[in-house]
Amino acid sequence: MIRHLKTAEAQASNFQDEALTKTVQALLDEVEKGGDAAVRKLAVRFDGVDRDSYRLTKTEIEACLNSVSKQEREDIEFAQEQVRNFAEAQKAALTDIEVETLPGVILGHRNVPVQSVGCYVPGGKYPLLASAHMSVLTAKVAGCERVITCAPPFKGKPAPLIVAAQHLAGADEIYVLGGVQAVAAMALGTETIEPVDMLAGPGNAYVAEAKRLLFGRVGIDLFAGPTEVLILADDTVDGELVATDLLGQAEHGTNSPAVLVTNSEKLAKNTLAEIGRLLGIMPTAEIAGTAWRNHGEIILCETREEMLAEADRIASEHVQVMTRDDDWFLDNMRNYGALFLGARTTVAYGDKVIGTNHTLPTMRAARYTGGLWVGKFIKTCTYQRILTDQASAMVGEYASRLCIMEGFAGHAEQANVRVRRYGHRNIEYATAAHPLAADRQMEETNEAR
Repeated sequence: MIRHLKTAEAQASNFQDEALTKTVQALLDEVEKGGDAAVRKLAVRFDGVDRDSYRLTKTEIEACLNSVSKQEREDIEFAQEQVRNFAEAQKAALTDIEVETLPGVILGHRNVPVQSVGCYVPGGKYPLLASAHMSVLTAKVAGCERVITCAPPFKGKPAPLIVAAQHLAGADEIYVLGGVQAVAAMALGTETIEPVDMLAGPGNAYVAEAKRLLFGRVGIDLFAGPTEVLILADDTVDGELVATDLLGQAEHGTNSPAVLVTNSEKLAKNTLAEIGRLLGIMPTAEIAGTAWRNHGEIILCETREEMLAEADRIASEHVQVMTRDDDWFLDNMRNYGALFLGARTTVAYGDKVIGTNHTLPTMRAARYTGGLWVGKFIKTCTYQRILTDQASAMVGEYASRLCIMEGFAGHAEQANVRVRRYGHRNIEYATAAHPLAADRQMEETNEAR
């Protein structure tokens, strides 16, 4: 029997806020109509930064790089190496194919990179430089020709750590722009910013809504909501470890769900006690504590099967598994953004350094999609060719009849004209091509008469 030792006081919602949508749409319209002037006006209004051009110069980029310590640069480069290595391995798993499905009929697909991508790197409250690795670098590994990136100013200036990460990841253009105006400028273009084909990267509610409204005009990576963590644990771990991992993700924001699912009542109670203790010493306790109070849960199950069912129901962005049989959950779990197996790893490793991408599905979207990866920046595009007259005529006969079934005479004629030319058969206009065997039988009958 499943029961709750702690329930969330508030429920995260994926319903759209009409007022937010109206505000964001107005800002998008303003940028589309006003171009660079509108972007500048909004940057002054929201970011407090006034520049003739928001694109960073080579001198500014070099200044940011030079302000980063040797250790900081080495750490950024190490993290990017891990992300690059995994992205390259994933890309290697994507292969072009070409097969002969029927005699003379060739079908294939090619994996074609998106040409231009705009990557948003959030940085208003914290300089989230890891998002540059996850978006800019992954797009470059995919083979995208042009990758541009925007990040808001940090304390009124370009954030040196973010700029360093953007540059080292391979960004072709770097802009000190935040919020809706940044997303709009990349997607819609201005007099000085060429529009992109796809947007990627997380952001606040306004950035997420802007991406949602722009989807269709450009591609996007994911519809992202508040960060989530789910921990599946038994009595092989202790409350301090579990509480630390729950609060570590809760500090992202006051609306971040953090959930423990366990079959150990002792662990559940110990975790509650440890959360109380850690909130007394945690520098970000105000945010993490609010998130835990409003969106934290502890769910007690009797069996691992119940734990699995709860995990698949929740479909969390991040799922940590710390049990006696982590591989059983790996083999059987279906709905998750990313799995973190065993006590030796944690969500923070994935967020910052280990190499898997940290842009992941939220709000139960893990039921139908995975997270950002090199394949998101690649289009799998099919092609076909027919090598022989006989093959064209044979396929054409089937196509002709199938088109007539649907009432598409024009489609049928696309097939019929080829049956006439390559099959040397007399097919009446806008009618279904009879099977060749039936035509031969009819000819034999006529000859017998």
